[in-house]
Amino acid sequence: MYCLQWLIPVLLIPKPVNPALMQTHVMFMLLYLTGFFLERKPCTICSLLFLASVSLICYSGVGNCIFWSNSCDSVQCENG
Repeated sequence: MYCLQWLIPVLLIPKPVNPALMQTHVMFMLLYLTGFFLERKPCTICSLLFLASVSLICYSGVGNCIFWSNSCDSVQCENG
């Protein structure tokens, strides 16, 4: 499980507040994860744990996912 020490910080990197920087953030995340999986070749257990944690974080609520931004205003999300 040595490879998880390189994957867990990805979940802790905060998303940018400025929506204009969101595309840059998503590209950085995708390129980092692609490079990590190609270079380090993590074990199957680590990969499954990471993918499960990302899917649970993305599924848990609007705006929590590291790969896309909140698609609605906070007022619209609270009311609807």
